Amino acid sequence: MRIYEGSPRQDFEEVFRSIGAFLDQRGMKDVLLLEAPDGFIVQGLVTTGSNTGTWSDSMGTVVKETLTFLDDDIARFMEEAVARRDRPEPPPVHVAGFYETAFRVLGRWLDQQKPRDVFFFEQEGAFVVRTLQAHQAGNRHELAEFTRDDIAQMVSSGPRLRQPLDAPTGGSTTSA
Repeated sequence: MRIYEGSPRQDFEEVFRSIGAFLDQRGMKDVLLLEAPDGFIVQGLVTTGSNTGTWSDSMGTVVKETLTFLDDDIARFMEEAVARRDRPEPPPVHVAGFYETAFRVLGRWLDQQKPRDVFFFEQEGAFVVRTLQAHQAGNRHELAEFTRDDIAQMVSSGPRLRQPLDAPTGGSTTSA
């Protein structure tokens, strides 16, 4: 998905917010996200199981699940989110889950970076992000790490971040 080569309505903040909301609904944990030419591939852990049988069966089984979100899927998620927010009647109260909020602020940070490619993984609320950046000397990968506290601080700064994109926030960055 090359969001900076096409439609201006698509940006990482909204794209990742939409994917994060979907993952919250699935109950996915320990997520890995990889940008592909036609969308995103997401892999994570999901608990499946039943409420019958022995005590250990009722706890469920953790399985790795891989999802592919094509550009059309993401466009539909985003249109549905805009429609929910634009309803004339008061919408039901929506409390964003961890991934919806964390992916949104990471997306905001990525919008500032304008990368050519994105890959990141999460473990226990912390993220390692790898971007492919275009520089005068050529393309190179850059790494950024966001702790759970960095993410919480970025989320709490949300209202200030909704102003024009001009100041970097959170995370430490290194070139690879």
